[in-house]
Amino acid sequence: MVFARRFKAVRQGSMVFARRFKAVRQGSMVFARRFKAMRQGSTVFARRFKAVRQGSMVFARRFKAMRQGSMVFGLVCSTMSVCAQVNVSFVDNIRTIQTHINGRWGEQPVILLGSGQYVDISFDDLQRSYVRYTYRITHCNANWESSELYDGDFMTGINGSTVIDTYEQSVNTEMLYNHYHFRLPNATHKLLVSGNYQVDIFDDEDDENPVASVCFSILEPKVGIDMKVSANTDIDSYQTHQQVDMTINYQTLSTTNPELELIPVVTQNRRWDSRVMELKPSYLRPSQLVYTHNRSLIFAAGNEYRRFEILSPYVPTMRVDKMKYESQLYHAYIFEDQPAKNYKYDQDQNGRFLIRNSDNSNNDVESDYFVTHFVLKTPQIPDGDLYLFGDLTDNMLWDENRMEYNLLEHQYEISVLLKQGSYNYQYLFVRNGEAVGRTAPTEGDFHQTENEYCVYVYHRPFGGRYDKLVGFKSMNFKE
Repeated sequence: MVFARRFKAVRQGSMVFARRFKAVRQGSMVFARRFKAMRQGSTVFARRFKAVRQGSMVFARRFKAMRQGSMVFGLVCSTMSVCAQVNVSFVDNIRTIQTHINGRWGEQPVILLGSGQYVDISFDDLQRSYVRYTYRITHCNANWESSELYDGDFMTGINGSTVIDTYEQSVNTEMLYNHYHFRLPNATHKLLVSGNYQVDIFDDEDDENPVASVCFSILEPKVGIDMKVSANTDIDSYQTHQQVDMTINYQTLSTTNPELELIPVVTQNRRWDSRVMELKPSYLRPSQLVYTHNRSLIFAAGNEYRRFEILSPYVPTMRVDKMKYESQLYHAYIFEDQPAKNYKYDQDQNGRFLIRNSDNSNNDVESDYFVTHFVLKTPQIPDGDLYLFGDLTDNMLWDENRMEYNLLEHQYEISVLLKQGSYNYQYLFVRNGEAVGRTAPTEGDFHQTENEYCVYVYHRPFGGRYDKLVGFKSMNFKE
């Protein structure tokens, strides 16, 4: 019922989703112009794009989803506006969106208010010519719906007019692209309040339909969070689940009704399809909300993420079976996967990717793109679909990330255009009519798995116009 209410709220109230859904339903004018430019303005890129469309079903599925409103795409996009910390491209030519916190890779996208900390945002445009891009900042509440604040309430400067003017052309790559990057806050745009921020990126000629979106949060710490994770849960003991217990200490926060005003959100491995919201405390102590033995905070334990590396166009690296050069594109074939039957220890990065090449030099512009082929050898799983999942697919259960089943080879298949680097991934199964991915059929659930848990605590005081982020804690649990 919690999800149903949230789903209904998103469909009816989310201005953020409305813009995105409008862009998808109308076929994205930005994408239309870019696609025309690819075909008419660049012979080399047109041949490559044609090769990708013919050799990799990922582009065909994405375009079909945009035009036809794919049931799976629609289901997941309906929750997109409540998916914090998700970087999403809405057009095929925008790739490899990244956020780095204070110049460090792998950090949670959360910075401290007024501290001088910053978010570096970057992306690639797979076109040969320069395109003027601008960005627009939206302040969002805990559920990632647009807040009631005006632009001047949460930022300085004029919103939506700033051009992303820092870019570099790729060097010695088969796939030509421009690498754009910018930083927030900056000299023009100071961010004045805590909470969630969504940055929509636009073609300068179309300020209605974003080509990409990036999310991060700003924290003003006013509550403490004590968190404990255990494999001894209320439904099983050291088997297939992990359970979170936590206490929110609000002694230094001014609040008249903490049980209603404080909004905790809990995630596992930055997955927002399985996030937990609208929690009720188990009991109250003086200046404390205690959440213990709460079945909503029991997560499937999963397994360690699978990994591979594409570092060189000439030599297969970790878990790459073979490489080819066809139709002016590099192809990488990952070793055939099978469903995991046992716990597999590995030092994964919980779904992240790191862009780098064999020389580890100027990685952002000297790393090439590969059509990367994945295969999961298994009988077809009934009553649902299988998805390739991780940061490499924006952590979204979109139709473009759905694997096709090859009846002749008895295997699931998918091809994805990826930049050289080190990647984590897993296969998630989604039952018909559901929106949460399951690890049990493909990865297994094992209590030993190392998982990353995050708790966000928002505060909406009585009569307040927005949700402040007043607490945040992240921890890695290993049994």
